[in-house]
Amino acid sequence: MCVPGCREAVERNLSRRAFLGAACAAAPAVVSSCAVTRGAESAPAEAHEPPRFPAFTRVVDLTHTYSSRFPHFNGKPSRVDLQTVLSTERGDGWNMTLWTLDEHAGTHVDAPYHRNAKGVTVEKIPARDLVLRLCVLDIREPARRDRDYRATVEDLKAWESRHGRLPPRACVALWSGWDAKVPTPEFFGIDDKGVRHFPGFHAETVELLLKERDVVALAADTASFDHGPTTDFPAHTLWLGADRWALENAANLGEVPPRGATIVCGAPRIEGATGGPSRVFALV
Repeated sequence: MCVPGCREAVERNLSRRAFLGAACAAAPAVVSSCAVTRGAESAPAEAHEPPRFPAFTRVVDLTHTYSSRFPHFNGKPSRVDLQTVLSTERGDGWNMTLWTLDEHAGTHVDAPYHRNAKGVTVEKIPARDLVLRLCVLDIREPARRDRDYRATVEDLKAWESRHGRLPPRACVALWSGWDAKVPTPEFFGIDDKGVRHFPGFHAETVELLLKERDVVALAADTASFDHGPTTDFPAHTLWLGADRWALENAANLGEVPPRGATIVCGAPRIEGATGGPSRVFALV
């Protein structure tokens, strides 16, 4: 027996006459369709539909080049060690290196497990969750006045008043202009007391995005989606604690419109990793 709504769904695509004439022949397909519907009837309708993304005419690289010149969160250079394994110069016929690098440096993904002991590791983030509608929140002006600025609920509502409600299955990215500070010490802004200074998300904004919007990922062009001076990392705790992922140290968000682009994140598929350097694009 079909669950409620199954027959109506079929009749939308067949005339009544065609429906009656094809009923016996189509019975296996109808039963199969109903079984799928029954198994997921409690999920939102959009979960059953393939994602729809706008056409694009150009690709914007949102990735910084990762090297030992890229500043690390601890204020020291990032660790990037390429050890030669094979070399054409010495007659091996191939060039190959062994990498040693930091998970959380350069343009990189934070998997939920980074902050959440029960969260998924990076290889378990579903591929469909790495291709999302991209919404860019411009906080350059308040961040210019206050380098410890945290994007507020009011900032988000002002964005929605201009560009419409956040679309479903979105990535919300903070554009502070901080990517232009790479690789200088200003990117972290560490003062003489060891305190970092850069913008991020306010915890109240993160809570709203979790509870009242369909947002899958957060992104920031700073070293963290929490602001620099934090000691308890509330944005990380809330967001990764909800089994969502985030992107840090994004580049070139100024080349992306506020709404309408698609983000594609090539997160590493390394078993057990808490995140990792990623190649990220915006399709505009």
